[in-house]
Amino acid sequence: MRGNFDKELDLLNNEIIKMGGLVEERIESAVKALINRDIALAKDVIQGDIEIDEMERDIESRCLKLILLQQPVAKDLRLISSILKMITDLERIGDHAQDISEITLLFSDEKYIKELIHIPQMAEATIYMVRTSIDAFVNHNADLAYEVINYDDKVDDLFDIIKDELILLIREDINNGEQAINFLMISKYFERIGDHAENIAEWVLFSILGKHVN
Repeated sequence: MRGNFDKELDLLNNEIIKMGGLVEERIESAVKALINRDIALAKDVIQGDIEIDEMERDIESRCLKLILLQQPVAKDLRLISSILKMITDLERIGDHAQDISEITLLFSDEKYIKELIHIPQMAEATIYMVRTSIDAFVNHNADLAYEVINYDDKVDDLFDIIKDELILLIREDINNGEQAINFLMISKYFERIGDHAENIAEWVLFSILGKHVN
């Protein structure tokens, strides 16, 4: 019985890795579409969100079956509960990549009011956070989870830099306003992606330590 349960947990680990990898790809594609004004790629990100939603439902179903059929002990139940929370955050990260791409469609052939420097840095930071939080889960590594939580400060700092730059651009020329607001929304979505990655890391710590870490 325990052997079957462990086998199912291994399958869940693999599914989490796949979902995390897919979410990383969506973030990478979203920022690439933004930088290059690649409308076709932006549309691919938007349409690809369905795949992430399907993965969430599949993993959720597997988790619920394990709970119902295997009646896991406290530690195992804590692990499965953490997985259920983690996939919700991963799905929302996918949603934010979609949101970013939808704003990219609004830019069309417009010339950007500023060179994109810090937004790609935010994207890179959030991708690192997502990847590391999944690694922390798979390897039961609390140190990696704490690293993700601390790394979120970098994303927040970049958001503040972008916000200040955009405010200055609007003050210099009110015609910059519409684009500045769109860039601010994009940076806000990246900040939220960082928050969700931090949530995942906190659930990893809960699965390992048995307590919530704030």
